[in-house]
Amino acid sequence: MLTPMANTGLSAWHDYYVIVGSSGAALIGIQFVVITLIGQRPEPAPAETVQAFGTPTVVHFASALLVSAIMAAPWPSLFGPALALGVCGVAGFAYSLLVTYRARRQTGYEPVAEDWLWYSIVPLLLYASLAISALFFWKTEAADFSVAATALGFLFIGINNAWDTVTHLVVTGTGAPNVASPTPPPSPTPPPLSP
Repeated sequence: MLTPMANTGLSAWHDYYVIVGSSGAALIGIQFVVITLIGQRPEPAPAETVQAFGTPTVVHFASALLVSAIMAAPWPSLFGPALALGVCGVAGFAYSLLVTYRARRQTGYEPVAEDWLWYSIVPLLLYASLAISALFFWKTEAADFSVAATALGFLFIGINNAWDTVTHLVVTGTGAPNVASPTPPPSPTPPPLSP
């Protein structure tokens, strides 16, 4: 027989996770708009650059949504959410290592120290925190706060990275049509038809 969610102690966090999860879902939609704008540039970003800097932003928003869904679900015990959060933490940590590798390999953009912080170091720390929190989830109330802070951290990373993308496009002018390019020459007139 399943025990009610209230017995797991997660019900007190329900509204928090509804807000964080809804925000993550909405921001995923906005990120799709940003990616669409990038795709309309005269010189679209190389796929390897999007994989290193665009896709992780969507993944972080999705992580906020997923953690919120896990924490808001009516679990019969704390083992289920602890296991799910642990898997998310380990998978996210591995993905963050892959993102770091991709950022080092791509040639479309030279990352600066702030980029390494927001695209590599902070995500690695947050996913590690999620995995560690899962280990202590049923033993300490501090793990509840750690998971809540991690979910919010995913939103902040995503917001920062989406903002960086948009401001980079605006400041560098890469999102605007190439006004300096000469107008194309008129197409040659076809030869007259002989009777």
